[in-house]
Amino acid sequence: MTGWTLAFAAVAALFVLISGANDGATLIGLGMRFPHTPGWVAAVILGAVLFAGPYALGVAVARTFTEGLAGLGTRDGALVFLAGVVTAVAVVAVLTGRGLPTSLTLALIGGVSGAGLGAGLPVSWGRLLTVLAIGLAAPLAGLVLGYALGAASRRAPSYRRMPRLVLGGHLLAYAAQCAAYAVNDGQKMIAVVSVAVDVNRDGPGRVGDVAVSPAWMAGLTALFLAGALTSLTRVGERLGRGLVITRPLHVVSAETAATAAVLGSSALGSPVSMTQSVTAGVVGVVASEGTRRVRWQGVLNVGTAWVVTLPSSMLLGCVAGLAVRLL
Repeated sequence: MTGWTLAFAAVAALFVLISGANDGATLIGLGMRFPHTPGWVAAVILGAVLFAGPYALGVAVARTFTEGLAGLGTRDGALVFLAGVVTAVAVVAVLTGRGLPTSLTLALIGGVSGAGLGAGLPVSWGRLLTVLAIGLAAPLAGLVLGYALGAASRRAPSYRRMPRLVLGGHLLAYAAQCAAYAVNDGQKMIAVVSVAVDVNRDGPGRVGDVAVSPAWMAGLTALFLAGALTSLTRVGERLGRGLVITRPLHVVSAETAATAAVLGSSALGSPVSMTQSVTAGVVGVVASEGTRRVRWQGVLNVGTAWVVTLPSSMLLGCVAGLAVRLL
C-alpha cells in the first residue's frame, strides 16, 4: 500500500512540475511580453485563477481524462491510468530532449487511451475522436480569431489614454486566458492528482470521481508555479521573441483569440493544448500585418507535435497497458 501511494504521489508531483515548466512558463512569458508588466503580477494572476478554477468553473475536462477516454472504473483502472501518465511524461521528456516540439496534453490523451487499449479495457473511440477533432480545431480557431483581431486592432482610434486602456485590456485578457487554462488544459493536473489521492485512501483499484480538495489544490498550484519558474526564461523568450515580435495591442489580441478558442472547447468538455492555441493566436495576429512577418517555424512546431507526440504516446501507452494486464 505504501509503495503504491508513494509511486502515485511521485508521478503526480512530477506531472504537475512538468506542466508548470511547459504551460505555466509559456503563459507567464506571454503576459510579460506586454510592456511594464512585472513577472510576479503575471504569476500571481495565474496562480490565483488556477486555484479558484475548479470551484468556480467545474471539472468537466478533468473527468474527460478519467472517464471519457477509457473504461477506468474497473479493478485495474488506477494502474492503467498511472501507466498512461508515466508514458506521457516519458514521451514528452524524450521528445523535448531531442529538441522536438511536443504537447503534454496530447501525450496524456494518447497515453491513457493507449494504456486502456493495451490493458483490454473498453476505449471510447467516438469520444476520443471527438476530443482529437476539437483539439485540432482549437489552434485553427485561434489562428483565425487572431488574424481577425489583429486586422481590427489596426483600425482602433488613438486617444491620449490609449496606453492605459490597452494595459487594462491586457490584464483582463490575460486573466481570462488564465481562466481558460484553468478550466481546460490545466485540468489534466487535477485528473492526475485526484487519482493519486484516491490511491492514497483506498489503494490502487478503479478510478473514482474527480473530487478537488482545497488543501491539495493549493499544493498543486504551488508546484505548478515552481515548475514555471524553472523554465520561465527559456520558454518565455521562445514564445515572446523566438516566435514572433508583438506590439502591446498584438499581445491583447493574441490573448483574446487563444482564450476564445479554449473556452469554446471547454464548453464541450474537451481538453486542448493552451500552448498551441496561444501560438496560433500570436501567429494569426502577426499574419494580419503580412505573412512575411510570421516565423512559420511556430506553425510547423504545432503540426509536428500532433504528428509525433500522439502516435508515439498511444503506442507506448498500449505497451504499458499490456504490461499491467499481464501482471
